[in-house]
Amino acid sequence: MIAGGGTGGHVVPSLQVARALVAKGHVASTIELFGSRRGQEATLWPTLEFPFTLLPGRGIRRSMSPGAVWANVGAVLGLLWAALRSLASFVQRRPRVVVVVGGYAGFPAGLAAVLVRVPLVLVNTDAVPGAVNALLGRFAVANAVAFPNTDLPRAHVTGTPVRPELGSLDRSVDGQRQAREMLGLPTLRLTVAAFGGSLGARRINAAVADLAARWWDRDISIYHVAGRRDFAQFAPAEANGGDVRGPGTALHYQVVPFEERMPELYRAVDLCVCRAGAMTVAELLVAGVPAILIPLPGAPRDHQTRNAQALVAAGAAIVVPDGECTTARLEAEIGALLTDPDRLEAMGNAARRLGHPDAAARVAELVDAHAG
Repeated sequence: MIAGGGTGGHVVPSLQVARALVAKGHVASTIELFGSRRGQEATLWPTLEFPFTLLPGRGIRRSMSPGAVWANVGAVLGLLWAALRSLASFVQRRPRVVVVVGGYAGFPAGLAAVLVRVPLVLVNTDAVPGAVNALLGRFAVANAVAFPNTDLPRAHVTGTPVRPELGSLDRSVDGQRQAREMLGLPTLRLTVAAFGGSLGARRINAAVADLAARWWDRDISIYHVAGRRDFAQFAPAEANGGDVRGPGTALHYQVVPFEERMPELYRAVDLCVCRAGAMTVAELLVAGVPAILIPLPGAPRDHQTRNAQALVAAGAAIVVPDGECTTARLEAEIGALLTDPDRLEAMGNAARRLGHPDAAARVAELVDAHAG
């Protein structure tokens, strides 16, 4: 059983671990995925080769408003029902091992594994474990962690499982040119990508949009993934499909609501400006992309700041606190990096040294080693 879901940051690792187990000789039908009816997995998993179970439940809202309180009561009841269903399934079928990759969808299966005494392997993708992982990690036979010094017992540094194509990106000059052409970008210009998640990050979006207006005469490209929620607000009025190259301007400024071709974007750019979520930092490291990270304020246990600090300590990134993410600050940080190609190269090399393109295979080895 591989349990977890709700967001891409949990769905992607669960799927990559499942496929790594198949690569080690396990039959796909013997690997079952446990997720949530409300998560991304509800639309993704039915198209895959693995059996799956979608359980009720939702994440807890961190608010004391009346609406949030009532929603949390429903969330807790849903999680308890999901835990009971998981417990009944485990008693009946007795899985050899349970892997929890995080997210609210992982808790019911993790709890059931502890109660039924099935070996539990936990995958922790942030530099600091969340409350659920900190609890379940005490009972896990092994904790696969993304970064050294993560505060969990029996920790093994495996990295975070990401899409396999990220580990073989061609970021040579020719490779960058090919990727830029695929994305509709000028092939010979320094290129900066800015993104903040599928919905968007207004602080980043506002600063990047203002910077593009200020840099209209710069001979560079900015590829701005504004997010579906914020695209209408931040796409310039004169944009044609989000692509802005105003007459007489040197800057190529391209605004899109969402980008499905993230491997190509990582291959095309010289620098990323983005949040510091677990999957984002894992992908940056494996792809070897320098970054300016703006951690999400208010994230549980401030995990995005801890993720960013791990990359800064390795020399792979610069961190800018959300409250300091102004147009002037981004102009200074981006400008300094784009005029220092040696530093950009060193940051990319540092990222690759900290990344683990074989993370899924490492987790699969732990799973095999501890299967009952």
